[in-house]
Amino acid sequence: MDSDKLDFNRRFGGVARLYGADGLAKLQAAHICVIGIGGVGSWAAEAVARNAVGKITLIDLDNIAESNVNRQLHAVDGAFGKAKVTAMRERILSINPFAIVHEIEDFVTVENVHELINHHYDGVIDCIDDAKAKAAIANLCKLNNIPLVMTGAAGGRLEPTRIKHADLSAVTHDKLLAKVRGLLRSDYGFASGHNTKSKSPKLEVLCVYSDEPVTMPDTVCNSDSVITGLNCAGYGSSVCVTAPFGFTAASLLLQQLI
Repeated sequence: MDSDKLDFNRRFGGVARLYGADGLAKLQAAHICVIGIGGVGSWAAEAVARNAVGKITLIDLDNIAESNVNRQLHAVDGAFGKAKVTAMRERILSINPFAIVHEIEDFVTVENVHELINHHYDGVIDCIDDAKAKAAIANLCKLNNIPLVMTGAAGGRLEPTRIKHADLSAVTHDKLLAKVRGLLRSDYGFASGHNTKSKSPKLEVLCVYSDEPVTMPDTVCNSDSVITGLNCAGYGSSVCVTAPFGFTAASLLLQQLI
């Protein structure tokens, strides 16, 4: 056995024992795209890498900032100012030096989705917070029969045990995914209405979401103990929730590939 194969087997023998030799081979041959390398997507990319996926494409235009420290894997001293896709690529290659990792420094939009999301992907994990772009991604994946896992909003949540997964038609407590659902029905012709059992027809978009009510910023901003300089324009977030969101999304996609 050559040294590279021995090294690979030592690194990922646990994956083979879980999924089987055939499952590991499928993961090695797979090409997964992770869109949005932030509080959820960085952890999803980590999980994909640690499961020996052979080719990974990372899409994001943001750079790492100090404000990312509370929730993003790559937000550490020495990385501030670096492109998120670059920092994530470096980390992935330190986990699996046999992987091929592509960086795309861009945001996915309705206008460029056909350029950035191609039919060569074996699976896509969508971790962005732009409803219009998410709808465009879902539509493109459906047209090209690409397995997709879409994540909802992780901000404002405290309890990781409230994380769920379901078809987009059945998602609750998530305004972002509700907006995506409406766009898919109004702009892309996805099924709407109810069937004979008074249930919305499935949209065939697998989602990760939380059914925990959101902790509003006002509960912090209006308190006597507010931190000086706290930005109360958006929800707070915890890695205790964002990371499990990413891990759940990765797990759901990996299981579809094997």
